[in-house]
Amino acid sequence: MNGADTAWIMVATALVLFMTLPGLALFYGGLVRARNVLSVFMHCYAIACLMSILWFAVGYSIAFGDGNAYWGGLGKMFLDGVTADSLTGTLPEILFFAFQMTFAIITPALIVGAYVERIHFGFVMVFSGLWMLLCYAPVVHWIWGGGFLADGGIFGEVGVKDFAGGIVVHETAGIAALVLAVMLGARKVSTKPPHSPPFVMLGAAMLWVGWYGFNGGSQLTADGGAAMAITVTHISAATASLTWALWERIKYGKASLVGIVTGTIAGLASITPASGFVGPVEAMIIGAFAGVLCQEAVNFIRNKVKIDDTLDVFAVHGVGGIFGTIMIAVFGEGTWAAQLGALAIVGVFTFVVSVVLVKITALITPFRVSEEMESNGLDLEEHGERAYEFHS
Repeated sequence: MNGADTAWIMVATALVLFMTLPGLALFYGGLVRARNVLSVFMHCYAIACLMSILWFAVGYSIAFGDGNAYWGGLGKMFLDGVTADSLTGTLPEILFFAFQMTFAIITPALIVGAYVERIHFGFVMVFSGLWMLLCYAPVVHWIWGGGFLADGGIFGEVGVKDFAGGIVVHETAGIAALVLAVMLGARKVSTKPPHSPPFVMLGAAMLWVGWYGFNGGSQLTADGGAAMAITVTHISAATASLTWALWERIKYGKASLVGIVTGTIAGLASITPASGFVGPVEAMIIGAFAGVLCQEAVNFIRNKVKIDDTLDVFAVHGVGGIFGTIMIAVFGEGTWAAQLGALAIVGVFTFVVSVVLVKITALITPFRVSEEMESNGLDLEEHGERAYEFHS
């Protein structure tokens, strides 16, 4: 065990949890109508709790167990065989488990943005739990757990390069979000501007800070590689924020606060898979393109194909993660076959599993709320409480 590595990953674990609680909750909560903000908070908080227990029970074993190239198996259920003295590299395995648990929390929490304001809470819980175990955890095993997409797998000695989750986190969450948005259908109540841009900015700022642990912690050591990952993460985020705002200014005459901080998230998602393989100049290039690319993806999905992905999960996280994964090959740090092949395999797998799980979950618990419930807001209808008083 290395003490410095252990101390850094302890900090990184806290930072990644901070991304979901409270970062993502505030970011998403500020973007919805005021009468739905508590439901968004509830989704993020309850998902964090449920994923923690499921990851402990079986998710970690599926992802990092000693099964085969496709499935980690059940040998580490309930952390069987994992003690305070067990090691993963230079880290206590129990710390590696906790660090990866925070990724298992935020990935299904990202999907929340696609279905807010019109979905039953029970559906959210059942679907999120099944999806994490049957979609996310297997993909983790394939890429990070020594599975068939890793080095020495189907793409040869050099497998897919995904440093911190462009495919594992952002592509899977983005595609699942798109599936749910299409199958759920658009909101009946006319959309309104975000009820609290200050919440959105605060949440985005917390995500930016937390991303230091997300990407820097994925080095799993306290060294120059971790420092470089943090640095390129910051540069990409800053650049994408500015290019998003500039593109808004060019197209609409004004740059918005919600826009610039959404650009931040686009830059962070895009650099995530590449953060261990590129330098600051490449990070600036990735961020510069991400701010425009993801904004155009938002416009295309929202206005051209008319899919109500409420908070633009696929356009920002999905497109950003896919773009960053491809840029690894552009900069010569990964092979085109592995990068594109893994994106295709995981994309098809995620799409199929997500569709099937939506249909199965809808048989277990109601899917979409009524138009009256949607109009009244889910805070009161689903949870019996309100953040604000409303007067007719």
